Amino acid sequence: MASVAVALKERGCEVTGSDQDVIYPPMSAFLEARGIKPFAGYAESNLAHHPDLVVIGNALSRGNPEIEFVLDHKLRYCSLPELLKEGFIRGKRSLVVTGTHGKTTTTSLLTWVFESAGLNPSFLIGGIPSNLGQGARFTDSPWFILEGDEYDTAFFDKRSKFVHYLPEVAIINNLEMDHADIFGSLADIQLAFRRFINLIPRNGLLLANGDEPNLAPLLGVKHCPVKRFGLNEANDIRAVGLQLRPAGSEFQIANHKYEIPLIGELNVRNALAVAACARHCGVTDVQIQTAFSSFRGVERRMTVRGEVHGVAVVDDFGHHPTAIRETLRALRVKFPGRRVWAIFEPRSNTTRRNVFQTELVDALERADVIVVAEVARLEQLPPQERLNPEKLMQDLRLTGKPAAYLPTVEAILDHVVAGARRGDVICVFSNGGFGNIHQRLLKQLETADGCS
Repeated sequence: MASVAVALKERGCEVTGSDQDVIYPPMSAFLEARGIKPFAGYAESNLAHHPDLVVIGNALSRGNPEIEFVLDHKLRYCSLPELLKEGFIRGKRSLVVTGTHGKTTTTSLLTWVFESAGLNPSFLIGGIPSNLGQGARFTDSPWFILEGDEYDTAFFDKRSKFVHYLPEVAIINNLEMDHADIFGSLADIQLAFRRFINLIPRNGLLLANGDEPNLAPLLGVKHCPVKRFGLNEANDIRAVGLQLRPAGSEFQIANHKYEIPLIGELNVRNALAVAACARHCGVTDVQIQTAFSSFRGVERRMTVRGEVHGVAVVDDFGHHPTAIRETLRALRVKFPGRRVWAIFEPRSNTTRRNVFQTELVDALERADVIVVAEVARLEQLPPQERLNPEKLMQDLRLTGKPAAYLPTVEAILDHVVAGARRGDVICVFSNGGFGNIHQRLLKQLETADGCS
């Protein structure tokens, strides 16, 4: 939403907006630098000027004072995906990246490949790629590259956002249970992706992760070409010769070798999907590798925020057990031989629930030391649906790993500073602001006596 707001302002629109209480970095700094200061909190007075169009985010529901004002005064309104579809995507060649994990990185890398090749694409990304400096841009190029989210569109449109994006080429990276607040089962998520696949035209292409068993039942379609990518032999487009190193990864497609400055097997799959899509669209192998070599990643995706007294603090958006597990695996490659901490905030609508009670143990135990923050807004959930932090701690300790459940950021900071040793890597997993814990931790480490 913030990225589109800035892109619209750059088109000459006057843009205002509201969010609950506070917007945290990097989006807060991104908006401020471009002259947009959101209202803190929702109020009817924020819409007293009767804007020409109100774009309603999918986190809002009836009872919100601004929604009620819009409906009372019959203001023109729409969802963000609707705005994109009718105002920006229609008539373009739309490349949509979907899947439970890796969407932001894959979309950012694909966009950079097209940008580096001089194709000047429009794009919409749920993060801020370092190469591009913003998450959305609208151009006159025929290409539009989008991160396609399976989450619902708005309180008045419960379809997944990605059904609005008019896909010509669709990438599906993976498919797992997520968003337990709107999907009751894996089958419900598969149905959402099936509906998305049904929108690909006969002259389009579905690029699907052939190593993903939950995706396999959806791929027997006849209305459009399907190509499977992955590491297994059965795939149409296969990565071989994998080399996973602290500074990056290497793989081959047929006889062409690619190198990427991204860590871990998950990112090899992301880059494989990008290479397959770019090749299909006419980008050369040389152009793809040039872009890969200069790609600088995405903010809050395994981002090293600083290192003090030999202790590195890493910021990661991971909030699904698979994403946490794969990030911890990648950190072992990036920081070989170093002790790894996982500090996890159960904040998403799924990790606050007991849907992943067991899976979180498997993911977090890949770290050497584990800290879990207080489960966000636990009182809003029925008791039988809540994540049980006491059981999570009990199960983690049975693995032999030290684990602590601490209610406040202050308690976590004290615990980490007291226990950190020179050479440690402290990875903070959160899809929120988490009380600016990264900078506060670096500051406290700086003023501490030093790490043993």
